Amino acid sequence: MSNVNQDALLRVERLQVYFPIKRGLMKKVVGHVHAVEDVSFSVRRREVFALVGESGCGKSTTGSAILRLIEPTGGQVYFDGQNLLALSEEQMRLKRRDMQFIFQNPYSSLNPRMNVWKLLSEPLKVHFDLSAAEVRERVENMLSLIGMTPDQLERYPHQFSGGQKQRISIARALITHPSFVVADDPVSALEVSIQAQILNLMMELQQEMELSLIFISHDLNVVRHISSSVGVMYLGSIMETGDTEEVYRHPAHPYTQALLSAVPSHDPLNKSKHIVLEGDVPNPAAPPAGCPFHTRCGHCAGICREQKPELREIAPGHYAACHQIGER
Repeated sequence: MSNVNQDALLRVERLQVYFPIKRGLMKKVVGHVHAVEDVSFSVRRREVFALVGESGCGKSTTGSAILRLIEPTGGQVYFDGQNLLALSEEQMRLKRRDMQFIFQNPYSSLNPRMNVWKLLSEPLKVHFDLSAAEVRERVENMLSLIGMTPDQLERYPHQFSGGQKQRISIARALITHPSFVVADDPVSALEVSIQAQILNLMMELQQEMELSLIFISHDLNVVRHISSSVGVMYLGSIMETGDTEEVYRHPAHPYTQALLSAVPSHDPLNKSKHIVLEGDVPNPAAPPAGCPFHTRCGHCAGICREQKPELREIAPGHYAACHQIGER
């Protein structure tokens, strides 16, 4: 049974992203890095779907490939019933006013030569035919939504703090009033004291603007706070997906169990044992046969080394890719 909802706003089906490895004077392709391997999931309207996993698991590449900031190698991406991978560059450019990206690092994602006015007005001029007064009104309304004021419009990125820069990045992504946004770990580059403010702002804007959101993060506490459903990635593949609370309370895949066991608990009665994963993540240029996780799994059996498990439904709406679930 597929974990993809056919009626969802966004459907990702068997997405693949391979990066060529080139060597020698002729730059001959000698292999590929399997960054994303057969990833499938869906995002409902007005839903926050989180992608979580260790650094290098492919979650950011997945988000970029959905919006074709990186061209996928294979698979399908449907947005509101339309196959994005079949669109021309010009058609995709027009579609991007409905689909936006919030980058991880506001220090590098904002053009230092553009002031706030240019950063926010430029997307409106590209995507809409508006009068100068209408552009001004939209920019000032967006500034109000992110907690900033019109007197800051002439200032440049270097004149703002990290939290203010990320507010501007969020405003730039939302200025076209998109229905779908990919947020790539938008608080990890900020000080801890600022992270909660930006998360609360994003949650308020998501509800007010009725956004569908993919939230990419390695912080499991943040993911639980902000998302309604979650996909756990490892070595380019989704290991487990489902309702966030269901996955957190009843993790089925051994990788998900290990990740959640490492999350600090504020409950003094919680004495759950930390699961230590032995070994290193395999090289994505030479991924192991069978289950991607079998080289570090304490429940590995013969079939795990030979056959890659498909995501299967283990509870209503809860899917996991593991041969041993139900047998341990």
